[in-house]
Amino acid sequence: MEPRLEPRKMRILQAITDDYIRTADPVGSRTIARKYELGVSPATIRNEMADLEELGYLEQPHTSAGRVPSDKGYRLYVDQLMSPEVVTQEERDRLVEEVLALQRAVEQMIHRAARLLSLLTRYTAVVLAPKLSETVIRRVHLAPLDAFNFLVVVVTEPGFVRNYIVEIDRPVSPERLEALSRDLNDALAGKSPKDLTRTVIDDIRGRIAEPLIAEAALEAIANGLASGGDTRAHLDGTVHLFEQPEFKDVDRVKSLLEFLERDGTLTDLLTSAAGHGGIRVTIGREHSHAELQDCSMVTATYTAGNTAIGAVGVLGPTRLDYAKVVSMVGVMADSLSEVLARVSHRQ
Repeated sequence: MEPRLEPRKMRILQAITDDYIRTADPVGSRTIARKYELGVSPATIRNEMADLEELGYLEQPHTSAGRVPSDKGYRLYVDQLMSPEVVTQEERDRLVEEVLALQRAVEQMIHRAARLLSLLTRYTAVVLAPKLSETVIRRVHLAPLDAFNFLVVVVTEPGFVRNYIVEIDRPVSPERLEALSRDLNDALAGKSPKDLTRTVIDDIRGRIAEPLIAEAALEAIANGLASGGDTRAHLDGTVHLFEQPEFKDVDRVKSLLEFLERDGTLTDLLTSAAGHGGIRVTIGREHSHAELQDCSMVTATYTAGNTAIGAVGVLGPTRLDYAKVVSMVGVMADSLSEVLARVSHRQ
């Protein structure tokens, strides 16, 4: 276990990290002495910075340049020195209100959450939607479109809605569809997509009036939910990567984006984060993937009831505004959890 740093070294490391996050310029002893009231001379600050570099908390990118935090320095900053920024009431209200406005369309809400988080933090945002294959059916409704087509509406926990159009070879009345809706609800409520095997479908079909129409509806539900069963991760605000001085090299950003756009990459990253629960900060070389070792990511899980079903996060350079991002990600996760709880109780 690393010995705790002396208070003066801690204050100097905090000042350097705060300044570098704001400016993206390496920080020198004179800058610290001029901008922060630490009560010591530039020479003393310079000596302490040399000690911090020797201990691995600071790095010197060029011989004559000031210092910048290392991954180890950022980790100490996040764990012990940083005070999460207070999210203003205006920002909090915007997060909650815009998410609540979309609570009837949960998947659209999750897309919007990524966009909103990116706009408010000015970094790239990622959101993991739950697996449909791991949910259960809450309600089914059949509605006529015309004489030979009807709409199957399936609501799954915690409020995801799927619509499927079914074509039939003979007319069916709205009254028969309404009765069939009730029968299918009784048979399907609480079942997961994995439960809808051929044996189960045949059994339900045999117990319900209008068996051919019931089978067509059941096939649409089973095939539709199965095809939408993969966990989906949404990425928004990649343009913000180009705004960071660290990513002025286009080839560097291109390599990072190609990595993030690989099938399953974001899903794996966020699934791992969701498994840890709470807010998680991963800094630089703490990432297992080499492509992310110039980046930091802040993630938090959101829930339906007491079950973690997804994660939200922000990705940026290691010179991330941790105090702001940790707060924003936490509020967004809480907002999504609150909305899903309301949807679950209402529907």
